[in-house]
Amino acid sequence: MAGLDRRAFLSLLGAAAFAAPALARPAVFPPAERELMVPVKGGRVYVRTNGTSAGGRLPVLLLHGGPGGMHSTFHDPLELADERMVVLYDQLDSGRSDHPDDPANWTVARFADEIDAVGAALGLPRFHVLGHSWGATIALEWAARQPATLAGLVLASPYISGKSWIADVTARRAALPADVQKVIDACEGTAPPPPATCDAASGAFYAAFNRREPLPAMRKTYETAHNLKLNEKLYVAMNGAGEFTQTGTLKDYDGEPLLARLDGARTLFVVGQYDETRISTVAAFAAQVPGAEFAVIPGAAHGIFNDRPDESVAVVRGFLKRQDALAAQGTKP
Repeated sequence: MAGLDRRAFLSLLGAAAFAAPALARPAVFPPAERELMVPVKGGRVYVRTNGTSAGGRLPVLLLHGGPGGMHSTFHDPLELADERMVVLYDQLDSGRSDHPDDPANWTVARFADEIDAVGAALGLPRFHVLGHSWGATIALEWAARQPATLAGLVLASPYISGKSWIADVTARRAALPADVQKVIDACEGTAPPPPATCDAASGAFYAAFNRREPLPAMRKTYETAHNLKLNEKLYVAMNGAGEFTQTGTLKDYDGEPLLARLDGARTLFVVGQYDETRISTVAAFAAQVPGAEFAVIPGAAHGIFNDRPDESVAVVRGFLKRQDALAAQGTKP
């Protein structure tokens, strides 16, 4: 974590301090207070909002992972709607958005353009952006343009480059039991074991580094009711068939040079203790953004909000409040 300043270190300590017994989660996925379909290049995206922003509390827009994921992954950050507007949306060809199924739309730059379209449709002059995993890729790409509408940026469990991601996944894979690694190796060979055997081995990796806690029943119910599921065609086209080998267009993506364009005073990096992207990797990214805050969520894997919702939401809530205070002081974004 060399290169991180005292403010970043305090953020890390703060994350640990929030480690407390989990509170009861909502029995149902909170219904939207407003829904709309927003035109973007290639089609329309589904947008929903909860809460209102007043008294200097700026809205926050959340970008889901994937590619091909859906807004339902943010069931816990919706708690932030008690003090500000929370905007969730499904990227094009994901969730409840239009599915034109045109690979020409599947570029990082076009996905980043969606942020401007959503903000304009909602009439938001300034707002915070939180991107998780692949969503952080989009958030970084957009924030590097230095848009006047950006108030604060959270890059959570970020996918910054294909090279760094595969290096981390390879390191995590090497930490699995030898017999599990042997099965994964065989599954990638020319004569793989039965699919069930391969799924079990991959499942061991996911249970350790992707999501350590089960999905809440209310999320499963919500996703079933709205037919929300991963767009596997989009995921494979951009990432590949699995976690261990990238064959899609993101394989050669490198967003690391964009880090130099970020405003550190407005940026927070967050990573889970057992995340697929390792603490050391995200700390190194944060060190390239002078003044950026950095937090580790104890006990969480890649799905930080699912695994440790109270701690994760508390870290984000505190950061957004600090950014609102800077905005109220008229500090240049």
